[in-house]
Amino acid sequence: MKRIATYLTIFVFPLFAAYSQGTEYDVILRNGTLYDGSGKPGVVGDVALNGDKIAATGNWESIRAKTEIDATGLAVAPGFINMLSWATESLIHDGRSQSDIRQGITLEVFGEGWSMGPLSDIMKKESEEQQGDIKYKIEWTTPGEYLEYLVKRGISTNVASFVGATTVRIHTLGYEDRVPTAQELQKMKELVGQAMEEGALGVGSSLIYAPAFYAKTHELIELCKVASQYGGSYISHMRSEGNRLLEAVDELVTISQEAKIDAEIYHLKAAGQSNWKKIDEVIKKVEKARSQGLKITADMYTYTAGATGLDASMPPWVQEGGIKEWRKRLHDPEIRKRVKQEMTTPTDEWENLYLGAGSPKNVLLAGFKTDSLKYLTGKTLAAVAALRGTSPEETAMNLVLDDNSRVETVYFLMSEENVKKQIKLPWVSFGSDAESSAPEGVFLKSNPHPRAYGNFARLLGKYVREEKIISLEEAVRRLTTLPAANLKIKNRGALIPGYFADVVVFDPKKITDHATFEKPHQYSTGVIHVFVNGVQVLKNGEHTGAKPGRVVRGPGWKGKQ
Repeated sequence: MKRIATYLTIFVFPLFAAYSQGTEYDVILRNGTLYDGSGKPGVVGDVALNGDKIAATGNWESIRAKTEIDATGLAVAPGFINMLSWATESLIHDGRSQSDIRQGITLEVFGEGWSMGPLSDIMKKESEEQQGDIKYKIEWTTPGEYLEYLVKRGISTNVASFVGATTVRIHTLGYEDRVPTAQELQKMKELVGQAMEEGALGVGSSLIYAPAFYAKTHELIELCKVASQYGGSYISHMRSEGNRLLEAVDELVTISQEAKIDAEIYHLKAAGQSNWKKIDEVIKKVEKARSQGLKITADMYTYTAGATGLDASMPPWVQEGGIKEWRKRLHDPEIRKRVKQEMTTPTDEWENLYLGAGSPKNVLLAGFKTDSLKYLTGKTLAAVAALRGTSPEETAMNLVLDDNSRVETVYFLMSEENVKKQIKLPWVSFGSDAESSAPEGVFLKSNPHPRAYGNFARLLGKYVREEKIISLEEAVRRLTTLPAANLKIKNRGALIPGYFADVVVFDPKKITDHATFEKPHQYSTGVIHVFVNGVQVLKNGEHTGAKPGRVVRGPGWKGKQ
């Protein structure tokens, strides 16, 4: 617990810090209600920014700044941290990060199993072949090089990443369903070590998907031991969020114990109505582990539906070898018969979101690569099956063949009661699990989950203001200092002089999400100003075009942030 204490010391500083008499600041945010990230109630005051840092906090009338903003009646907080961002490609296309900036997000964290490196030449070729609406040339090899590539192009948010256990596995074993040899495992560990030295935050996994599904617990422990040596953490889309949810939590705790590493559960949930009651036991397991000295945390999104692909509806064995082999097998009538049977048969052997949704009416098709299929966007699997005159299972297989992709899919899986129960947990932070989008251009070719536009505003509007599930000061803590401490990020995530000036100003009485599953391309409103590294990116609710985002590196990085 010594490590935790180190990061809690950020709260012993007073909210109001003295300023130097006669100093002129770059920016002063005046008379806002300051929520410093500690979880303490807001206090009316001023925040001064100089360059890329918070210079001072206090109450002043006589001092001046080049830019002065009246924040009366508004909340002033540290910039929000998106613990699970899939803006990896959307930021290449549009570095403004519009849908996230307009919710107050100043740091995007990548790496749910797949990271944008380390990539072999074969992986680069495959990735370019599988690109959807957003096309780009892969000009990097390692995850650190990818982050630098984004910054060089220009981005409005800061970026950080875990190294993906899936990526490391594909780099070394390809898509094979087998245990790595001792030599292969050593190579995988070396790749993790290299990523950690570049500034990766730790190891991320996504264990319901092939080929990550093929990894045994021992393999993950060995990778995490390397990350632990650098002070990194483990973060996981666990092996099950449904029928074997409790066993999956046990595996995460075991990895934490054996590798001596902090661990986080990605997008905490109990998926499938028959599993909703398990959430109480999940909470008990996590809190027991925490009471025993393990640092186990979680993040979540604020919706009852998840989003992934049709691969999560089909057994992992049919997907071995990657998309080409998967499609080849789906041409075989006998294999199709077996896949259909397994799609409709309850099992604990793999995570079947098709059954978890309860009905093909609860499976929404959200994105296609092929232009001729885009008219199906927004329709349910049941509706497309009726349109084509084939069973839902046959339709799902045919869509994978027709689109040469896993097909982006939304599954309605969770209960609203559990969402509220999870929001109350003091060790839960938040992540969109989505790209950062905009209602224009290429983004309109698919329908993202509304969490891409509304996850954070929904927390502050629906669950804080309207339903009072948690207080505003607690919500700000969970969006800022909690994830910053979990990630071991230095000098970000709090309103403290000397910290980087990532600051959001929003109206707690008005902040609202507007995106729906039917009409997802709608910005949230109520965030007024956003500063990233001291540069104003959002002004009076509109993007300034500024792109001051930087790479944020993990504890293994030896250079200067």
